[in-house]
Amino acid sequence: MKNSKELHSNCPIQYTLDMIGGKWKLVILWHLTNDKVMRYGEIKRSLTGITHKMLSQQLKELEANGLIHREEYPQVPPKVEYSLTELGKSLLPVLQSMSEWGEKSLL
Repeated sequence: MKNSKELHSNCPIQYTLDMIGGKWKLVILWHLTNDKVMRYGEIKRSLTGITHKMLSQQLKELEANGLIHREEYPQVPPKVEYSLTELGKSLLPVLQSMSEWGEKSLL
């Protein structure tokens, strides 16, 4: 079976959408910009309307795609932190452009 890169080698836009597509992934990545490290609860509070199940799923997919890093600390209660990987940070210019476009379009 071909991996995602092989399946979309002729369409980089489709590959990109597979990595970051969906209602929440870009917003999660945006909240993790500026070398932020956030705990699960902080991310949840920053996203109005997301369910626990959806946030967990989106975080797992972003981690599997290599865009975020999940650090789990063995303590009680458990502590888990999320941050951008270098690959995730490479999306910052795209996210910044989208933010600027959104600000202009809201006027």
